[in-house]
Amino acid sequence: MVEIHEPPVDNERVTPQKHRIADYLRPKTLAMLLLGFSSGLPFLLVGNTFGYWLRDEHTSLTAIGFLSWVGIAYSLKFLWAPVMDRVDLPLFKRLGHRRGWIMFSQIVVGLALLGMGATGTKAGLARLGALALVVAFASSTQDIVVDAWRIESADDGEEQGLLASAYQFSYRLALLATDSLILIVAAAAGWRMSYTIYGACMAIGIAATLFADEPERADASTINGVTNKKQREAPIWTPRGFFDAVVGPFIAFFRAHGWLALLMLAAISLYRVPDFIMGPMANPYYHDLGLSKQTVGAVRGSIGLIATFAGIAAGGFCSLKLGYMRALIIGGILQAAAIASYSTLAFASPTIRLFALVMAGDNFGIGFAGVALVAYMSSLTNIGYTATQYALLSSTYAWLGKILKGFSGAEVEHLSATYGLIHAYGIFFIVCGLAGLPAVLLFALLGYWHSRKLAAAS
Repeated sequence: MVEIHEPPVDNERVTPQKHRIADYLRPKTLAMLLLGFSSGLPFLLVGNTFGYWLRDEHTSLTAIGFLSWVGIAYSLKFLWAPVMDRVDLPLFKRLGHRRGWIMFSQIVVGLALLGMGATGTKAGLARLGALALVVAFASSTQDIVVDAWRIESADDGEEQGLLASAYQFSYRLALLATDSLILIVAAAAGWRMSYTIYGACMAIGIAATLFADEPERADASTINGVTNKKQREAPIWTPRGFFDAVVGPFIAFFRAHGWLALLMLAAISLYRVPDFIMGPMANPYYHDLGLSKQTVGAVRGSIGLIATFAGIAAGGFCSLKLGYMRALIIGGILQAAAIASYSTLAFASPTIRLFALVMAGDNFGIGFAGVALVAYMSSLTNIGYTATQYALLSSTYAWLGKILKGFSGAEVEHLSATYGLIHAYGIFFIVCGLAGLPAVLLFALLGYWHSRKLAAAS
């Protein structure tokens, strides 16, 4: 039996569940921790960290900005997510439907990262960029199936929260490893060796996939509110199977939420725009400020790590205690303020203490906002179409920011002609922070609408 998971009314309180340490040591949760790390590992290696490598090799900001477009693959994953829901991989069939796709994507990511390490920038940006694009497509495919595995493996709402928390924890840990620790490794061994080491680290995810349990697949799907097992079983290449795999998830989503679905998608698409736009310029900013890789890595790996986990914990607590909408509004404000605060490094003396304070605020705000958004999007999915619907939502939150961030380097270089390079960075980060306000207003509007709906029902 397939259930349509309606989002809880966001202004009502949700009773928080208490998890013991033993809960995080269950085999399923441990597998989620390792799979979350595997999902997070490639993301910055073709994103912000890739930009640091390129800036170290004296690549222009404009080129760095445009090369960040390889990350658009993460925003288009809903296009091939139906295949993940309906087609088994013949060579990996013994692992099961979900684990087979996870294993395939992990192997491709690992090989492409090893290729980036072997190639380097001297072979030309085109070849390096092509390998980064392969990483992005394989990594986004891994995300599709790991998200589906996470949602389908949960036995109830409490375990869903536990797995989401484990996923966010390990995903953020991977981001810190590829955002801070790699800088220390690169300073000692060089960028090419660093990428080779991190490519080999994909073996962690491969091991987790081998030992994880395959979730029970939904044997029915719901279209227009009617459960239809035969449509689910129809091959994807038949008209009925294609309709069910590609069109069915969208019909189910819009039927469940009505016209509010458009407002939801608009708010989700704008929510992380500030973070995405500023991303390609963050590491070049530190480079141009004169901060060493060791300093940046040490700050990120110490106070940045603490602030990230504090933000994740606070975001999860507020989502449970205050409801999704209030948590999203608070997270949006924190995120906007944290990103705008980067400008202080441009207009004041960029001391290590100030850099650490700015970094802590940014990691806390981004961690808080990320958990709030993931919890909200997970609540909107229909188990019958888990991979496709969650891919749609996660692509929606990323596509606009991924497109706009490609112009970030050109914009900073344009501003630098008038204000100088460092002050141009400062103005750029202020604008990025302000770009987060529309999403906050949209979620406030959604919260108001749900409040009226609740009042009318009572």
